Amino acid sequence: MRKSRRQIVIRLLELAALGLVSLDLVLYFAVYKPLRSMVAAEQQQYSEVRAKVREAEARLGRLEKFRDALPGAGQQLADFAHQSVPPRRRGFSTAAHLIHEAATAAGVETPGILYRLDSTRHDPLAKLGLEITTDGSYPGLLKFAHTLETTNDLLLIRGFTMAAAENGSLSLKLAADLYVTP
Repeated sequence: MRKSRRQIVIRLLELAALGLVSLDLVLYFAVYKPLRSMVAAEQQQYSEVRAKVREAEARLGRLEKFRDALPGAGQQLADFAHQSVPPRRRGFSTAAHLIHEAATAAGVETPGILYRLDSTRHDPLAKLGLEITTDGSYPGLLKFAHTLETTNDLLLIRGFTMAAAENGSLSLKLAADLYVTP
């Protein structure tokens, strides 16, 4: 009987060991593995959120720097607008005076100037379109265009064409925008 008892005990221990192994497998696949994937997902989400927080902190630092410089920038913008952007009521005379001075300095003639005020948009600055026709020598026309391009007024040259004119000179057609305050 001793042998059969021993076999029964061994069988019971084997069944208990098999039960523990199967319980171990069930716990691994039912609890541990899902928890591990949830922890990994949470860690990834944490690192993504942390990266966003670092980016937001950097942006906040740049914005604080900008905010600190803003009072001075507002005054600088006002000074620039006051010095370089003429008011609308003086825009035409400013443009005419600027073109006349540039033409005189370059030694060219300006037989035609066309003005067009763009009042369709509601921007902080209004655009006064200029279509200028000038006649003269090549160096004179280049000097004229350079003078307009480097003026202190807020003038943007959109384009130009050069063609042969009568009596051996050249003709320059220049399109520009002078910005004025509305």
